[in-house]
Amino acid sequence: MGQQDTLFQTINKSQDFAFDERVAEVFDDMVSRSVPFYHEIQRIQADLIMDFLPATGGVICDLGCSTGTTLAYLSGHPRCPADTRLLGYDNSEPMLAKAEQKLATQIAAGLVDLNLADLTGLQALPPTDVVILNWALQFVRPIDREALLANVYSALNPGGILLLSEKVLAKDTFFNRLYIDHYLQFKKSQSGYTDAENQRKREALENVLVPYRLDENYTLLAKVGFKQMDTYFQWFNFACMMAVKA
Repeated sequence: MGQQDTLFQTINKSQDFAFDERVAEVFDDMVSRSVPFYHEIQRIQADLIMDFLPATGGVICDLGCSTGTTLAYLSGHPRCPADTRLLGYDNSEPMLAKAEQKLATQIAAGLVDLNLADLTGLQALPPTDVVILNWALQFVRPIDREALLANVYSALNPGGILLLSEKVLAKDTFFNRLYIDHYLQFKKSQSGYTDAENQRKREALENVLVPYRLDENYTLLAKVGFKQMDTYFQWFNFACMMAVKA
């Protein structure tokens, strides 16, 4: 477990959010306090993924794997076949360094492979049964998202799945404001962030996190070939989607 997230308590000027060493040190605390039901989503995802893995030779790709929390959940799942390969991709060296520490045993056993890679212009993925994009697509420039998802679709084996978790916009501005207000209240009452911290972080993320509406995400998924899609979890402006390759 990393340090407690106090990054935005003392920042006096707005600067774009970056997954640098300062963020890597507090990321586990930050994400668990900033994403509603974060640990429950990890548990649900892991259970779903086990339904789509072959008995032997399975491959899972986690795109934007950050500090390796999802990979750790999966490798420790009681139904995860022993020879399943877990591949993590991230463009932040400090985040991958944290993942290497967290997954040292699995890496030494040859079960986990971490890769420094930018999701924009990502090379072709290997054949895989599961691809995970947890709150990562929203950081990819909109113009590059379709190409990334096309890469994912091409890499998935028939019957494979993409699990996509995103912060989303509502179609109606009334609901959008309502959901954001409740999210900010959640961060204050449940997570302990102050109004000042929330405002500073929101300003830092403004130019780098570009959320889509739920229907816009589904349109993108359909464009690259997915036909079976559903939302398996949603809390106000946070949604988890599943797409199955026929």
